[in-house]
Amino acid sequence: MKKISIIIPFWKYLNYLKECFSSLKESTFKDFEVILVLDHVTEDITSIIPEGIDVKFVNLNEKQGCAAARNEGIKAATGEFIYFLDSDDYVLDDTLELLVNAIQGEEDIVYGTIKNTWNNKANFLDKQTKQEESNDSEDREAELEEKENARQEKIDNYVASLPLGSNIEKELAIYFLERNRKGIRNFTVLGNLYRRSFILENDLKFHEEFRYYSDMTFMCPALENVHKATRCKDSVYVKRKHNDPINKPALWQEDNENRFEERCKAIGYTRTLIDPQGTVRYFIDMKFAHFATNTMAKKIRRSKDNKWRKEYFDTIVPYLMDSHPQVLDNIGSQNKKILMAFMAGDVQKVQKAVRFKLGKKKLKSIFKNKNINTLYKLAYYHVYLKKPIKENVVLFETFMAKNYSDSPKYIYEALVKEYGDKFTCVWAINNGAEIPYGAKTVKRFSFQYAYYLAVSKYLVFNVRQPLWFRKREGQVFVETWHGTPLKRLVFDQEEVTSAAPKYKQQFYRQRLEWDYLVSANPFSTKTFRSCFMYDGPMLEYGYPRNDIMYYPNKDEIALELRKKLGIPANKKTILYAPTWRDDESYGSGKYKFTLALDLQLMKEELGDEYVVLLRTHHYIADNIDTTGLEGFVYNLSKYDDISEIYLISDICITDYSSVFFDYANLKRPILFYTYDIEKYKNQLRGFYISMQDEVPGPLLMTSEEVVNAILNIDQIKEQYAQRYEEFYNRFCSYDDGHASENIVKEVFGKNK
Repeated sequence: MKKISIIIPFWKYLNYLKECFSSLKESTFKDFEVILVLDHVTEDITSIIPEGIDVKFVNLNEKQGCAAARNEGIKAATGEFIYFLDSDDYVLDDTLELLVNAIQGEEDIVYGTIKNTWNNKANFLDKQTKQEESNDSEDREAELEEKENARQEKIDNYVASLPLGSNIEKELAIYFLERNRKGIRNFTVLGNLYRRSFILENDLKFHEEFRYYSDMTFMCPALENVHKATRCKDSVYVKRKHNDPINKPALWQEDNENRFEERCKAIGYTRTLIDPQGTVRYFIDMKFAHFATNTMAKKIRRSKDNKWRKEYFDTIVPYLMDSHPQVLDNIGSQNKKILMAFMAGDVQKVQKAVRFKLGKKKLKSIFKNKNINTLYKLAYYHVYLKKPIKENVVLFETFMAKNYSDSPKYIYEALVKEYGDKFTCVWAINNGAEIPYGAKTVKRFSFQYAYYLAVSKYLVFNVRQPLWFRKREGQVFVETWHGTPLKRLVFDQEEVTSAAPKYKQQFYRQRLEWDYLVSANPFSTKTFRSCFMYDGPMLEYGYPRNDIMYYPNKDEIALELRKKLGIPANKKTILYAPTWRDDESYGSGKYKFTLALDLQLMKEELGDEYVVLLRTHHYIADNIDTTGLEGFVYNLSKYDDISEIYLISDICITDYSSVFFDYANLKRPILFYTYDIEKYKNQLRGFYISMQDEVPGPLLMTSEEVVNAILNIDQIKEQYAQRYEEFYNRFCSYDDGHASENIVKEVFGKNK
């Protein structure tokens, strides 16, 4: 007999199941069988199951759903212990071994720790390592020790509050598995070993009527009947969240109107299985009360859907009235008022109480934390959105208001040229730049910015709009984006490794607000349709920011810019424009970059003939240190318009940035410094085109190779001439110097 039977229900998403099995393959504990319960699966899954793992297949026939799958898995299990593992989750190498080693006798349950992540196992472990390294400082260690002491004090106080003669092991299991897990959804069977005989003797099973809330129907009677339980906090079960809830939602991310009623019914049914005066009942009722006073109360106050104030309200009231009496004694004073209003069946009183609660929270945020964001958002939602739209006002923004540049700049200048003062133009700009032709400027995330977001007829952005923006009927949103994509974007990414795990979910909503999307070439049109799931109008005229490369006076512009920047007239120029890496970040939206190109070597070998123009991606927060390279390296990372820098660059060095798609319009040499290409291609985002076969220049892995390529640049040009021409015809076919005026005529000319 195997020590553990691992029950895995499977419905769909093979890529997650493959990762799940891979984690079991790498487990240091091997004495287990896998009960794979197939919920009407039509795909062939045998190819993803690793060799050496004992798998028993069970097919659901008449039944369906996770609850039924787990119940069938219990019937098929033969192990001494049972471990539930969802097909989109995984375990660490020592997870099972730690749980088994924690068994001291006749434990009914051995319970571990659940950690949530948006990442696969490799990225999860990488983040864990970085976190551990950041905890090494004495100050951080002291902070963590203080938090651990505070947690232990809470546990000690809980134990001290128990009546004499209590089963401490049982009460601690209730504490960690029920009370300490926030919300009803996180009250789960996962991460624990259950003695199979304990499950069978107590007839523990999942109620198959419930799709989303069946865990409580197993866990509550399990905790009610447990006699001996042991905690193993170092055993980690990794609960993986899906970062594409649009196309691949996890069970808890499904949009189902039956979820609310099921939650109530599951609570009602579970209550019949447990002591109405017991601890398990008290904690499950407290969770339900918090759902009502927090989540549902906000819906009653804010939702435009009246069912929260009618059907849902009428449904939940009798379940709340049947709550454990101790709930009202221990719930907070503000939530108590809301809960009592629920129990009285007075929806207006609930609205009044929650309005007071939320208002108090906002005031605290404003005055105690000095949170100006709360104020301008309040003004946006409650004042500015009620004002009429100004038909001739246009709001422009590039790179989150960092500068005056990119396609919006060129659209703006074409708009002024075409229609003069017929439009009032406003620029969101944070660096104090003066905008030509008299445009008004506002700072991003200010009251004026919120005002113009609300009242402008037209909005022209090259990145996504703020999450709190709500497009009004009558507004026209033009999204120019900011480059032809090489790296897979949004919904074409298998895994989001950046610090914004809700990226896909947020992007899906934001792109619904776009009325136009600019495309630089047929490839971009096709790719944007896929990666953005965008089906609206495309402006297929090329990138406005590339117009400058077709200006008749572009050479004069380049000469003036060289003088302005102090670049010696007798030196050729090398533009180095690397991109950011998804996995190098300080936190959400804050990226770093480690300069891998040896600029000192380049100075020694090339300094007599060349200078380097350094231009990093707008996401990168670091200031690159160029001390000792004065007169050779010109750091133009903060120069507003990279399109102007293209004009003064004789050679471009990049990696995976979209700059080479634009720079190719000049038909000048491009070199690719791709020292980390395997990691970037395989572990991070992957590419839409083949770097080896399609880009118009060589892939170089060392600084020495870069220097050698520059010394032999004429040979490089000849070697890649045919590929360059093919690339130009494919990706520069729309650009002709007139993108800006064509877009202006199509978008703004309709009302003129």
